[in-house]
Amino acid sequence: MRFLAILSDLMIPLLIFSIVGFALLMKCSVFDDFISGAKSGLRTIAAILPSLIGLMVAVGVLRSSGFLDFLSRILGKLLSPVGFPPALVPLSIIRMFSSSAATGLLLDLYKEYGTDSYIGLAASVMMCCTETIFYTMSVYFAAAHVTKTRYTLLGALISTASGIAVSLLLAGRLV
Repeated sequence: MRFLAILSDLMIPLLIFSIVGFALLMKCSVFDDFISGAKSGLRTIAAILPSLIGLMVAVGVLRSSGFLDFLSRILGKLLSPVGFPPALVPLSIIRMFSSSAATGLLLDLYKEYGTDSYIGLAASVMMCCTETIFYTMSVYFAAAHVTKTRYTLLGALISTASGIAVSLLLAGRLV
């Protein structure tokens, strides 16, 4: 076990050293390539920044306006007969938009229900089994200049629904 701990501590430095060493062996200008990559990264950040700001503002408006609580109450009443806990509705909605906002909701669930409860376990597994669909689509499609997403949203929503269902099943077996 100690070997794995040492290996994990050395992984990043070894990776950086091997990349720089290989570039020097191939007689590449490492610093110039680094600067070129950094400039390209900054241009990408500038291109996707409006999408990021828009998503963050939208999530903030949803939470502070009370609409998220309203929608959660309605969906909670509809989904509770099929075994979906109403407490997880806000997390499953916000997770599609923002991982950091979903993490805040997750911490609230931990405080209210506990980490080892069914709600806590299901929420933890749900965070691992789902993706920030709209964030990912807006950032990556904006960066790649993709305008026709075809079936990406439908596929992502189906996979998120599957992840939510699996998280409920797994948490039920863990409790």
